[in-house]
Parts: sequence; C-alpha cells; structure tokens
Amino acid sequence: MRSAHTVEQVRAAEAELMVRLPEGALMQRAAAGLAYAVLDLLGSAYGRRALLLVGSGDNGGDALYAGALLARRGVQVQAWLLSDQAHAGGVAALRAAGGRTITGGPDRPDVVVDGIVGIGGRGGLREHAVAALATVPDVPVVAVDTPSGVGVDTGELDGPHVTATVTVTFGTHKVAHLVDPAASACGAVHLVDIGLDLPEAPVESLQPEDVAALLPRPHGEVQKYQRGVVGVRAGSAQYPGAALLSVAGASSGLCGMVRYVGDADVADRVCETHPEVVGTGRVQAWVVGSGGGEHAGDELRAALADEVPVVADADALGHVDGSVPVPAVLTPHAGELARMLGVERTEVEARPLAHARHAAATYRCVVLLKGRHTLVATPEGRVRATTTGTPWLATAGAGDVLGGVIGALLAAGLTPYDAASVGSWLHGAAATLAARRGPLVAGDVARALPAAVRNLPGW
Repeated sequence: MRSAHTVEQVRAAEAELMVRLPEGALMQRAAAGLAYAVLDLLGSAYGRRALLLVGSGDNGGDALYAGALLARRGVQVQAWLLSDQAHAGGVAALRAAGGRTITGGPDRPDVVVDGIVGIGGRGGLREHAVAALATVPDVPVVAVDTPSGVGVDTGELDGPHVTATVTVTFGTHKVAHLVDPAASACGAVHLVDIGLDLPEAPVESLQPEDVAALLPRPHGEVQKYQRGVVGVRAGSAQYPGAALLSVAGASSGLCGMVRYVGDADVADRVCETHPEVVGTGRVQAWVVGSGGGEHAGDELRAALADEVPVVADADALGHVDGSVPVPAVLTPHAGELARMLGVERTEVEARPLAHARHAAATYRCVVLLKGRHTLVATPEGRVRATTTGTPWLATAGAGDVLGGVIGALLAAGLTPYDAASVGSWLHGAAATLAARRGPLVAGDVARALPAAVRNLPGW
C-alpha cells in the first residue's frame, strides 16, 4: 500500500525520531536521498550545473546540504537565497564544499532544485519566487518533498506553484502526491526512507500486491453461485451500448454469473454479444444507471428494494436522494458530482478530495469520483487514490465498463470500499494494457481485464 500522510502526522513522527538521533541527522538523511535523485536525473556530475532555489524552511536546508554533496561530486552548484533566514548550517556546508550563494542572475543550470517552501507552507508562491523561477524556464526541476506552492494536505492548487519533473519526498508520501490537481505538478515521485514511525494514513493508493490480496480467487469445489451473481440494469432503446459495455465489465470473470434486466430488444443484443449472460433471478449486487435515461429512477428503486449492494452510475445518480439505504458505490464524474452537491464543476475539479469526502458523508456510502487520479472515499473520510490508467481512458463508455467491474466485485463479496478501489485499479491497468496497441475504445478495456488480473503478483 502506498500511504500518504498529513503534515501534522509527519511533523509528529519527525519530532519523535529526532529525539533519538544526533542533531541534524534527519536532515542529512534527507539531503543524501535528494542528492542521489539529482545525480540520477543529471546522469553525470562533473561539470554539470545545479541551481538551488532556497527559502527559509527545512526544505531549503535539505536543498543546501544536498547541494554540498553535489558540489563534492563535481557539480557546479549555485544557491539562490530567496530569504535572509536560509538555513545557516546548510549555507555553511555548501560554501565549504565549493558551492556559491547568489541573490540573482544565475548561470544557466542543467537542473533546478526547488527548496523554496516547506510542507508547512500555505497558498501559492510569492512574487519574488515566481520571478526567480521565470529566469530558468524549460529546465528540469527536482522538488524537495512537494513542489512549492501546492496544497500539501489537500491536493489543491491555490496560486502560482512549481511544476516538477521529479519530486523527492521523505518518510512517506504526502496527500499532494496522490490527489489532483497537485499530483499533476509532482512529476515522478521518489520516496526516501528516513525511518519514520507513522500512524494510519488518511489517503492511500493500492499497489499490485494489494489488489492481488483483495481480489477473490476461486479454488477447490466452488461453484458459480458461490462466486456471486451480479445483475445489470443499464441501457435503453436510445443507449443500447451502455448495456453492452456495463455487461462487458461485469462479465470479465470476476464473479460467477451476470444477469441482465432491461428493454427486451436490448436484452436480445446483450445475449447475442454475451451468450453467458442470463435473465432475471436472484443477485448479490446490482449495477444501475448507465444509459438508463428516463427509466433510471425506476431501475434504481427496484435495485434498492432488493436490499443488496448497488453501484449507481450516470442517469441513476440524479435519483439518489439523501442517505443510501443499502451498501452502495456512487460513481460520478466531476460534472455529475457538481450537480449532486449543487456546486460548479470547476469547484469539484479544483477540490476533488474535499468534494468526494463531502459526498460520501452526505450520502452515507462510498463515492468514486472519476478523474486522472480517481478517488474512492468513505463516509468516515478514508480515501484511496487510483494511479493506474492512461489518458486514452477518456473515451465514451469507459465508465459503463467500470460500473460493471465494481458490481461484479461487490457480488463476489468485496466491501464497497474494496470493490470500488480494486475495480478502479484493474480498470486503469486494463486500459494501460489496451493502449499498448494504440488508441482504445471502452470495449478494449473490458477485453483487457483478464490480462490485467493475470499480471498481478502470484496470479
């Protein structure tokens, strides 16, 4: 599991560790990891140029001590001190190693190290920092802990900020590394272990081994009903493709049986395309809403009346009123969630973590907010961010497939939180596999799902 902790949690863990270490040891650990990442990006040391942008916080100290290590390896290091309160020990170490401090007019560097603002900073960058960055455009940036100016605990962007090529973080990931829009400013994130003892993280991201452990795997004398039966109430005469794609996701082998309930003509097309799908009968979970049109409300009410877990998507979301009475997963995109909460879409896109948590608390169920980093939130505030996927996944019908996958996992016995986060992870992994052959459509994602499962550790 990739864990992302808050600034308060990190500060407490650092304070506890520093009591047991010699003074400055923690910063030296961080600086060594940072210097290694910079050298890795540069490819070589001798004759290369690094510019450190240094503020007043500990991140500036990390940058200065890393600069000293780089200078000893032959890198020409300049430190632009953006504050008269830069870390004194770090400044002394840099100068002793042959690095120079400046207050403007840097030489053209091969890399910029962003040590402007620490993780305790708030709001966007100040004007003098923005001006300093403007002197070195189109140069790779290595950010210390998080890119300066991003919302570390929120994943929000509240003003001018650094856009990093690489971010080197210490002890644990921060929320901004996993949650957009800030995550998009972090580049590749490298974690340096500095020995922190941390509590449970409020934001997590599943890794392949986590998905492999959570995914139900048939064994022994199990039969199809024991593996779970999912029912799909999706599609309409106007949108028959929604039914086909929802069923495609549901019938990818993640549960024992798929039932389709809907328009007779659509049902005929479903059975022609997916002959393993059957009609009405008992189910352990429902998938409702995709392409349902004017009938989506009735379909949702019928599914809720069965008192089994429900995945509500697309047209069904407009009929969710208050607390959902059964275990459920709501799967809106930003526009749909904005309508549900009575806010503008731009507000959801700017603050997805806050709005996903608010929706989960409001409807008392799991909410999956689709996006580049899809967020899965519980009513209690726990969140998993999905980091699999590809931009090619922005295609019509991809959400229909996702709803079917989650429904199958619910029927197989996963909790709504696990079903949504595992389903989202597999959906993104399948899309990445499908995109290896070029541009994709939603059906390609469904067809790649078995391969995504097969690639899991131990499968």
